[in-house]
Amino acid sequence: MEKTKLLTITVIGLLLINLGTLGFLFLNGSANHKPQHEDRPAPKEIIIEKLHFDANQQKEYDKIIHVHQAEIRKLDENIRSTKNELYAQLSQTEVSVKIKDSLINLLNSYQKQIEETHFNHFESIKKLCHKDQMDEFNDLTEDLGRIFSPKPLRPKHD
Repeated sequence: MEKTKLLTITVIGLLLINLGTLGFLFLNGSANHKPQHEDRPAPKEIIIEKLHFDANQQKEYDKIIHVHQAEIRKLDENIRSTKNELYAQLSQTEVSVKIKDSLINLLNSYQKQIEETHFNHFESIKKLCHKDQMDEFNDLTEDLGRIFSPKPLRPKHD
C-alpha cells in the first residue's frame, strides 16, 4: 500500500509539473510571439502611402500586383521543378556534367526572368504615377532594396 501511495503521488506531481510547463509555454509563447511581418508594413501599403495613390491608381495597382504575383509564382514553380531535377542527379551513380550545367543555366535564366519581371513591375507602377508623383517615385526607387529585402530572421528564443 505504501508503494502504491508513493507512486500515485509521484505520477500526480509529474502530471502537475507537465501541465504547469505547458501552460507557461502556451501563455508566454503566444503573448510574445509575433509573425515576422507584423512589425513592418507590407510593400503594397508602403508604395501606396509614399506615392499618395488615389482610389483609381490603387485599383490599377491591385491589377498590376496580381499579374506580377502570377508571373513570379510561375517562375518560382519552374525554379522548384528545375532544382528537383538538378538534385535528382545526385542519386545517379555518375552525374552528367552536361545535364548538371544545363540545369544550372536554366536556373540562372529563371532568376534573370524574375529580376526582369520585378523591374517591369516597377516600370508599370511608374506609368501609374502622375507628374506630381514622380519625385516620390524617384525617392521610392532608392528604398526598394530595403522594402523588398528578406525579413530578418529572429532567434526563436526572443
